[in-house]
Amino acid sequence: MTKENITGFFPTLQMTVNLVSNMPIPESRREILKPLIIYMQERLNLGLEVNLNFVCTHNSRRSQFSQIWGQTAANFYGIKVNSFSGGVEVTTFNNSALTTLKKSGFDIKSTGTDNPKCEVLMSHDFEPMIMFSKLFDDSINPVNNFASVMTCSHADENCPVIPGSQKRFSIHYEDPKMFDGLRIAPTKYHECSIQVASEMFYVFSKLKNK
Repeated sequence: MTKENITGFFPTLQMTVNLVSNMPIPESRREILKPLIIYMQERLNLGLEVNLNFVCTHNSRRSQFSQIWGQTAANFYGIKVNSFSGGVEVTTFNNSALTTLKKSGFDIKSTGTDNPKCEVLMSHDFEPMIMFSKLFDDSINPVNNFASVMTCSHADENCPVIPGSQKRFSIHYEDPKMFDGLRIAPTKYHECSIQVASEMFYVFSKLKNK
């Protein structure tokens, strides 16, 4: 069930939100998402800060999608959650991922050429998200009192410990990178983004502030 556009989201983004907030989530994925929902609701019930750090290897595609859609869903439902992301290597915020998000309705401005910083805006009612490829322990991210959400199997398997993390959740997504250079690449990036969005909206729809 969707809300009216009281968030002031940009029109195209609001249409995307209307779509993803009504998408059915398979039972198998609901089971994967359930522990994350329980963790966040427990902290909200105690009046504690909730910080999520979405982690994948390069912090280039899936973890960026997750941070952006996670914060968008939090803002949409009015849930007090802070969304971050990082990786185990520094690369750049992938251009195809950026293009996909722009088509979904985000206003994105980039500055710099080597690992540019991207200002991602969902609405003039909210502060822009500053997005760039970084390590999971970058100074922009929390050092403790956060949960790490592993969005790719490679990072999950090769980074067994995330210092400062209270909880760790494995919520993997297929890497659209494998389709780079192919005609179907834009479709695969869109599918990945929409899956992440629909699951983040499902998660946040289950939460209530204290």
